[in-house]
Amino acid sequence: MTITPNEEFAMRTSPGGGSRGQFTSGVMNPAIARPELLSPAGDFDCARAAVENGADAVYFGLRAGLNARSKATNFSLEELPELMEFLHLRGVRGFVTFNTLVFPSELHVLEKCVRAAVSAGVDAAIVQDMGGARLIRAIAPDWHLHASTQMSITSVEGVALAEKLGICRVVLARELSIDDLRAIRPKTKVELEVFVHGALCMSYSGQCNASFGMGGRSANRGSCAQQCRLPYELVCDDEVRDLQDRKYLLSPSDLSALDLVPDLIAAGVNSLKIEGRMKSPQYVASATRQYRTALDEGMAGRRAAPPPEQLLELESSFSRGLSQGWLAGRNLQIVEGRNSAKRGIYAGKVLAIHGDRVAVELASPVRRGDGIAFPSILGEDHDQGGRVYEIFDRKESVKEIDGGKVELAFARDALEFDRLKPGQELWKTDDPRIDRLLRKTYSGGRAQRRVSLDLAVEAAVGCKLSVSVQTTTGTTLQIESEQELDEARRHPLTVEVLREQFGRLGTSVYELRNLDARIEGQPMVPLSILGRLRHEMIRQLDAAAVELPKLRLLDRPQLTPVARDHAGTDDRVSTAAIWHVLCRELKHVEELLALGVKSIIGDFSELHRCAPAVRMAHEKGAVIYLATPRIQKPGEEKHFAKIAEAKPDGLLVRNLGGATFCAERQIPFVADMTLNAVNQWTVAWLHELGARRVTAAYDSDRQRLIELAKAAPWAELEVVVYQNIPLFHTEHCIFDTEVGNRRNEVNLTPEEEVRQTQRRTAPCSFSCMKHEVRLRDRLGVEHPLQSDAGCRNTLYHADPQNLLDHVPELQRSGVRHFRIELLESVPVKLLRRILGEALPSQ
Repeated sequence: MTITPNEEFAMRTSPGGGSRGQFTSGVMNPAIARPELLSPAGDFDCARAAVENGADAVYFGLRAGLNARSKATNFSLEELPELMEFLHLRGVRGFVTFNTLVFPSELHVLEKCVRAAVSAGVDAAIVQDMGGARLIRAIAPDWHLHASTQMSITSVEGVALAEKLGICRVVLARELSIDDLRAIRPKTKVELEVFVHGALCMSYSGQCNASFGMGGRSANRGSCAQQCRLPYELVCDDEVRDLQDRKYLLSPSDLSALDLVPDLIAAGVNSLKIEGRMKSPQYVASATRQYRTALDEGMAGRRAAPPPEQLLELESSFSRGLSQGWLAGRNLQIVEGRNSAKRGIYAGKVLAIHGDRVAVELASPVRRGDGIAFPSILGEDHDQGGRVYEIFDRKESVKEIDGGKVELAFARDALEFDRLKPGQELWKTDDPRIDRLLRKTYSGGRAQRRVSLDLAVEAAVGCKLSVSVQTTTGTTLQIESEQELDEARRHPLTVEVLREQFGRLGTSVYELRNLDARIEGQPMVPLSILGRLRHEMIRQLDAAAVELPKLRLLDRPQLTPVARDHAGTDDRVSTAAIWHVLCRELKHVEELLALGVKSIIGDFSELHRCAPAVRMAHEKGAVIYLATPRIQKPGEEKHFAKIAEAKPDGLLVRNLGGATFCAERQIPFVADMTLNAVNQWTVAWLHELGARRVTAAYDSDRQRLIELAKAAPWAELEVVVYQNIPLFHTEHCIFDTEVGNRRNEVNLTPEEEVRQTQRRTAPCSFSCMKHEVRLRDRLGVEHPLQSDAGCRNTLYHADPQNLLDHVPELQRSGVRHFRIELLESVPVKLLRRILGEALPSQ
């Protein structure tokens, strides 16, 4: 029987297999499954770097599109068979990313890519679009589907709904802590994947609209414009705060969870993921080998802080500064604020300028050829730097030095010395020696990471030579000689001869680990026969490794959505627009009711405002829905209950947990833009969950809205035609860290975290209740910042997006429901002009 690598992985890391294990000092509970180490592969070199340095699996995107790293080299459909053969020969799995939203006109592209990927043996797809997941499940029912972190799953309720889509693994949001993971793990058998290293996004993945709102691009479409890496000024109560050289207020440091790997293992995480499909092969090599070591040590029950040289190597390959992100809990120091680009290793400070040399006090080793950067000082626009040409230690030229006071010389014209000041920092951005060492791990043509073989040989006179093979990737096979063995006259077979002959594995990916032999009598085996058996063993092992699983590929079925009351009627084109107005203050509810608005949505950061708003609306005969927070983490189900206690007419649901809450209690709800519906398959799924209406996603412009309406004529769509787009929705509290001046405080203990989130007491500074805060961008535009019921911050665009001129065209396409979202005031004249006949005469 042959066990393929995919089958071996399924047995070794069955869903939920590690949920009950516990880590204790020096001992790992054997019930805990070994997590997979998953590395990025932006191109073939990165795939090689990942494999040779210990990755269990790699993930990659396609040049055909539909992946969130459209600027990476990626892979063509024609390259997939070669890539998967390379991976599978080495017992490594490959996952393709379809982690963007998919518009109706692109569904055929998705289908084509799915068929090519399945046919090439790709092991799984990582999917953002819920409708895309449904389509993939329909045409490839046996294929593994993973929910991307872009699906914004943060709770067990979200995991459960993903499972109903056919998802077998969920990539959880980076904002979850290990305590959150522990809360989710026992309640699901779905595999859990967690990012452990690489870039962090300021916004929840899948909820960032900054690129779309500020530049017409979209992170949900693979074209992030990195708006979070730009400088901003903090405007508090109409005054600019002096933050010195801290101007990158939305740029988080990079994630590094090396020292948390044992905790992640014990929490039952199935896959540890490294970010970086846009990064170099050296970065992939460094991060993969460091986490391979940490994972192996953790599984052996050993726990130790990463050695300094490991961190230096990681920082050298790519780093904006390293932190544990949110894995250890609330992190007030996740944004350092002084830089947003790669800095590498902190190398020291400038002491003085001596002609064409820079006197420095080093904090880390420096060698000739290292790249050094001097970050800009306050008031300057750009950094400067160059490669170290020479090092002078007490006036003596040296090739390298570990630290201390030295003078550095650079190539002519590399630096503007008048811009360098005593006390200015210097950073080592490139270390050629480390680069060379990392390159050697994946280049050279010969396999450096090999599949180990355990052989059991039986040899007896008058019987065929039998060889049983077991690989570390789970493949087993048995081969035997064609002829029975004769008795030896001079040179009988020995164990040493067997080990020598079967150890000659040449340029194959295999290496002999163990060989046990049972030899009866004195059989003779010519070396030529042993050679033929060895070659046959390699051939069969290769064939077993690349054997494609028998997965079904079906024709795309006809979408059969849940029937709506208006389905099949012809009067929708002439039906008058139905208007809904969202507001965020009780006084705005009162103003809207005075204007005669009959459908209101309340979106309140303080949930105690819900009941008064409902009472006011019902007294005026108006319908009122209440909005849920955008994110629901473990323990935050209480927010839904608090909102429902106010007895609104329904909820505006912004996450999968809210949809579950309403469906279980038969509460009417509208699916909001945050659920990212851009195609008919997603709309149908949300209707099946119970949504009365489905709001088109932020990424839908006029053309895409019309495309969606035509693709889903049976749907009850709602379109937001006037709003301040929420640019960032973030776990990072700018109010607390910048306005409340708590950035330098240590991380909160779990007890303090509970006190803050449940009782809203100290240590929170409550700055969101006391101050009006805006962030001023490079163009001088001041974008308002608000906090929600979960203490998460949302930065809104200062200028409203206005699609009002497109309402007639959308009506002709079948859209009936339109929404206006207010932020800080009620524009009475605009509302009267927009709503027209929808408002009663005063």
